[in-house]
Amino acid sequence: MPQGALLHDLESAAPPDLAARLESLGYDSVWTGELWGTDAFVRLTNVAHAVDDVDLGTAIVNVFSRSPAVLAGAAAELDDVAGGEVRLGIGASTPKAVEDLHGVAYDRPVRRIHETGELVKAYTAGEGRVDYDGELFSVQDFPTLDADVPVYTAALGPAARRATGRVADGWLPHNIPFEGLEDAFETVAETAESAGRDPDSITVAPYVPAAVSDDPEEAHAAVRGHLAYYVGSGEGYRQAVASAFPDEADAIADAWHEGNRGDARAAVTDEMVEALGVSGTPAMARDRLDEVAALDAVDEPLVVVPAAADDELAERTYEELAPEGR
Repeated sequence: MPQGALLHDLESAAPPDLAARLESLGYDSVWTGELWGTDAFVRLTNVAHAVDDVDLGTAIVNVFSRSPAVLAGAAAELDDVAGGEVRLGIGASTPKAVEDLHGVAYDRPVRRIHETGELVKAYTAGEGRVDYDGELFSVQDFPTLDADVPVYTAALGPAARRATGRVADGWLPHNIPFEGLEDAFETVAETAESAGRDPDSITVAPYVPAAVSDDPEEAHAAVRGHLAYYVGSGEGYRQAVASAFPDEADAIADAWHEGNRGDARAAVTDEMVEALGVSGTPAMARDRLDEVAALDAVDEPLVVVPAAADDELAERTYEELAPEGR
């Protein structure tokens, strides 16, 4: 089974060097996100020159700060220099990131994902000219770019999952309990079938928050911090976690919004760490990752090291969970 990794900002390694190491460890794909002070396409272009045939992906770029045409052009340019496949992961992000950083109204996020996905695929189809009359975007008479760029969506709620079924080539779920992915994918599958698409053609590549240490509590704490940050920072993430842990999700979000970050992390239970992440000693974490990868709904797990993890913990995690070592 393919397995990818999301680049973690290590002080000891530039992104191209880290990506080359990940490829040598057997990871099939390398992904990167962006928020403030980074650009996913610039970073992946640098990475492309350091790897041979590993796939590259954005996980994720938001659909508010770039137009569909800009996203398509950037993805096509990256595809031109990359040795492997380029996958464009898009999502709505959060009102905080979109409105407070970009100064753009967080309006109709699911529809924007839908139309952005459709337009990017049309723009990169490699033949004909693009005419599109949507509810948010209308474009006329532009030639396509010759680039095969699958579009993945980071979709949590049912409406966003329906958009995935209608337009996407892949699904990037995050903070949906692993054992709940199959049920959540049913919404994607049913919508795809209604649209005349084959659900089996949609790749499911869940984020797998992961940390490995000889001290299992250190590893668990890193995943707790990751989960608390997301539950506290975005309502969509809180709702996804609340599908299995409603009381705990509310407690985490309340503490986070009150500024009690330590209380928010402490409210992440051991059961949540097990259901939503992979952590512990090398043996514990490898066994759990194997269980997640073996789930019927999972095609390609993406190892995601928590942003707050130090270099030593991040490097250990990549090494111990690498496909070549399992």
